[in-house]
Amino acid sequence: MAASKRLSTVSGHLQPISMYRSEKCCRLLLDGLNELGVVDVEVSNPPTCYEMEFQTVLTPKAMKFVAELVKEFNENVDQMLKQRSRRKLHLSSSGELPFFQPQSPEVQDKAWQVSPVPQRLQCRIVDLGDISPANTELFIKALNSSACGIQTDLDDGHCPSWSNQLHGLYNVYQFVHGNMRGVPPMSSAPVIMFRPRAWNMQELNVMVGGSIIPGPLFDFGLHMFHNSKLMMEEMNGPFFYLPKLEGSSEVKLWSDIFIWTEQKLGLPLGSIKACVLIENIFCSFELDQILYELRHHCAGLNCGMWDYSASFVSKFGERKDFILPDRKKYVSMDMKYLKSNMDLVIKTCHARGCHATGGMAPVVLPCDSPQCKQNIIKSVSRSKLREIQAGVDGFLVFDPNLVRPLLQMWKSHVNLPNQLHISRADVCVSRKELLQLPQGGFTLQGLQNNITVGILFIDAWFRGEGLFVLNGAVEDSATAEISRSQVWQAIRHRCQLEGDGRTVSRELVCEEIQRIASELICKKAKRKEDAERLLSSAQILEELVLKRDFPPFFTTFLYEHYKMRNTTS
Repeated sequence: MAASKRLSTVSGHLQPISMYRSEKCCRLLLDGLNELGVVDVEVSNPPTCYEMEFQTVLTPKAMKFVAELVKEFNENVDQMLKQRSRRKLHLSSSGELPFFQPQSPEVQDKAWQVSPVPQRLQCRIVDLGDISPANTELFIKALNSSACGIQTDLDDGHCPSWSNQLHGLYNVYQFVHGNMRGVPPMSSAPVIMFRPRAWNMQELNVMVGGSIIPGPLFDFGLHMFHNSKLMMEEMNGPFFYLPKLEGSSEVKLWSDIFIWTEQKLGLPLGSIKACVLIENIFCSFELDQILYELRHHCAGLNCGMWDYSASFVSKFGERKDFILPDRKKYVSMDMKYLKSNMDLVIKTCHARGCHATGGMAPVVLPCDSPQCKQNIIKSVSRSKLREIQAGVDGFLVFDPNLVRPLLQMWKSHVNLPNQLHISRADVCVSRKELLQLPQGGFTLQGLQNNITVGILFIDAWFRGEGLFVLNGAVEDSATAEISRSQVWQAIRHRCQLEGDGRTVSRELVCEEIQRIASELICKKAKRKEDAERLLSSAQILEELVLKRDFPPFFTTFLYEHYKMRNTTS
């Protein structure tokens, strides 16, 4: 049970971990685990400036709980990931497409409903999305907002460096335990809805039984161990968003984890509530089954757009009849495949007594132009009004300054905490409608935008940040995912550009990557290190989009990339 001897990084320079006091923190943890009879856990030392976070969050008892959680479900996670690979191979080799899955008699029964949610989840009009708790300033601003809930995010809007994981979990701990200055008490603040990492992500800094552990079990386990009982006292949680699931069997895995955790921590059955993010095409064909598997722990479903669209490329992108056209020009929530998904989610959720929420408005309001600010608010309100008219029970925004005007807009049109009374009996969605992508091509401007987003997202990760703002909108792993997906697909199918008719080739894309990287360096690089980082980001993007086979997740590719691991602590 020796401490990990892996090299740590400080300011990009490799140094032996033994040089730092942080080695003592890790030794104390391992000694404490040894006293508890846990002898098969290895943990990397904390970065030196995060020793307090390490000691607060990674206590021996907390890590013993995480180890037990991992041992209980590690094999299930492995089997689930293997099943994903098997299904992808089957669809690729057979040319088949997903279909509505047969329902068991229990699921078919029209009488069952999900368990009621606590009072704090009855109103989900506006949640803040992509709020990484590692970003202390943004987290505090969100806690002081008038939002209904905060998607406290270790997934899309978060870079999962070791320091960020420790600091993010520590900030949540501090808030729940009443130790965070400048924020209201938990019962008065927006409700925390914790989003752990998706199943594709591992935690490279912790090993149990000689194996790297799943990232979401690390995030979920520590949050539950430290915070769940305090959150339960006034029905403030524990509540979750569950990302990037690929069907009801994966939802059942989370349900099993919830039940085991409730029993282990002495919580009543159904204490945990979770909203499933519908971010994969397979989920659209199993909505009733998903709600049934989560019926004791359900806080509804949410409609994603960019991860959902990227899943088409991930699963069927090598097929010419599944080319997703220019996202800036041809993809919006008004498109048939996205609108059909949202309508079906609303109908299914309301039939089973749970909330259906719409996607996130990524805009960031300007501070220096009141007229521009008002124009953006009006544009977002028009977009969200269409979702209200479809029957959603709320939606997400990134900018806390958007919360108040959208709450006012909701009140003027609905004036109820939700729209569960809207049945959407008129909705009858076919398999074809769910799978029918919009028609259109690629533009040079769209290709350049996708390349820019890809480079800047990788650059953000190098800096330890999970998102950035570009042209007045936040870009996170979801938009980076669809951006690199489109570049890969345009090369694979040698798509022609609208306007000049040029073929999207390897040569064209590489030229554009180099040119855009040079422009970004001229605009943004204030130091030599900035230029080197942007150049490395461009090289990694080029490597990614030229892959023969489509890497399933951008974030996994980055997290495990040797350049990223050698520069991010």
